Amino acid sequence: MAAPEERDLTQEQTEKLLQFQDLTGIESMDQCRHTLEQHNWNIEAAVQDRLNEQEGVPSVFNPPPSRPLQVNTADHRIYSYVVSRPQPRALNDAKRELRFLLVYLHGDDHQDSDEFCRNTLCSPEVISLINTRMLFWACSTNKPEGYRVSQALRENTYPFLAMIMLKDRRMTVVGRLEGLIQPDDLINQLTFIMDANQTYLVSERLEREERNQTQVLRQQQDEAYLASLRADQEKERKKREERERKRRKEEEVQQQKLAEERRRRNLQEEKERKLECLPPEPSPDDPESVKIIFKLPNDSRVERRFHFSQSLTVIHDFLFSLKESPEKFQIEANFPRRVLPCLPSEEWPNPPTLQEAGLSHTEVLFVQDLTDE
Repeated sequence: MAAPEERDLTQEQTEKLLQFQDLTGIESMDQCRHTLEQHNWNIEAAVQDRLNEQEGVPSVFNPPPSRPLQVNTADHRIYSYVVSRPQPRALNDAKRELRFLLVYLHGDDHQDSDEFCRNTLCSPEVISLINTRMLFWACSTNKPEGYRVSQALRENTYPFLAMIMLKDRRMTVVGRLEGLIQPDDLINQLTFIMDANQTYLVSERLEREERNQTQVLRQQQDEAYLASLRADQEKERKKREERERKRRKEEEVQQQKLAEERRRRNLQEEKERKLECLPPEPSPDDPESVKIIFKLPNDSRVERRFHFSQSLTVIHDFLFSLKESPEKFQIEANFPRRVLPCLPSEEWPNPPTLQEAGLSHTEVLFVQDLTDE
């Protein structure tokens, strides 16, 4: 059974009333009916308005009961702009989208406001024109935002409509409609205003497209330049690395060369010291002398006399002082075959004398090159 406040309603209105109450959770059936009547029984617009109010967005569909403002569309586009878009945002959207923006200022106390809203602004033909060709923003002049827009537009009477668009790089009012106007006349005048100014939007679209293309081209050029710059920097980095590698290599070779020169110089100085420290060679008729023939690694021979009482170290020093001797060597005897301990070692801390080593008056000793070992 229908509630008392549902009397005098059609079956469709009753179904919408119950559906609206179920969607919004409003307990008062009178409040539900009142809200739907404000929205000309457009249940989707009424539900959206209720949601906006719950989110803190003021509704222009809730003026004093004696003079209700009713602005409704089939797909709620007008309604959504009226409720959810602040005026600065509507301007920015129109500028960004390059579209006309129709601004409606509602005078709550003006005698023609209600008739204009019900008969003209809510006309299906007007709604279709607005939804397809422009953005729409509306507000009561009793609201703070509506009052600020009113101060900027300086309207003379109500209803008041202003057509705004991007012209010469700034948002400009290109048409003003004041006073009560019928739907057909409104459509004709809005169409005339848009047709007269459409070239500005077309020009701006072309300029914007050209700017975008220029920007894209510049961006592509910048990217190509950066890629080329990175490639050049990478080539330069590799060149620097190669130069540094060569420099280090040359420096390393030079250091090796200097080290080799120092080594040879030190070796020569050591040979000279050894030569200066050698004891005099005994005479051939000295009975305690030993004649030794050395066979060098290069097949050359060197002969010298030593004293039986001299250490084997003297033999080593003599050979070391020779220019043709290897840097590192050992001395071997054949009968019996053995290596003579000419330098101090763990086994021979003090190398033996020639006599202690068992050498005879005449010996042939072999010099073995150990430089590469």
